Amino acid sequence: MQGPEPIAIVTTGGTIDKAYFDALSTYQIGEPVVKKLLDAANVTHPYRIVELLRKDSLELTDEDRQRLKDTVAALTERRVVITHGTDTMTDSAKVLAAIPGKTIVLTGALSPARFADSDATFNIGMAFAAVQSLPAGAYVAMNGRVFRGDEVKKDREQRRFVANNE
Repeated sequence: MQGPEPIAIVTTGGTIDKAYFDALSTYQIGEPVVKKLLDAANVTHPYRIVELLRKDSLELTDEDRQRLKDTVAALTERRVVITHGTDTMTDSAKVLAAIPGKTIVLTGALSPARFADSDATFNIGMAFAAVQSLPAGAYVAMNGRVFRGDEVKKDREQRRFVANNE
């Protein structure tokens, strides 16, 4: 009997992995927190983590996005969750949409996972569930919703993601 199809989780940094580093309350990207979150939730579905980048998404370059695309395309897993900063998540989703045959779900957090009131755990759970049930394509899972990667934008004033036509 064959078990569930494994999921690859690619980490790129972003707010989800931010940690305090000094007395000035300056954030820096720390160790990826996704394994800790999945362990705490007692997730038994097979997965592996690929740590790719530790960057704020505003610092991601076209070369970084190409590296992300190449990494995801080369994975043996067909289902991929990507933890990503929210500011340019939709830019990366558009680049990743060109990869055929894979279901890719990007997610992140509006406050660091290390904070008690962070949305990180919920968003990771949403992405983990969505990647198992969606057809091939690139998606964004944030704020309790799943969007096609080319039909979503970040609404900075409302601190949430919305469909392009909202």
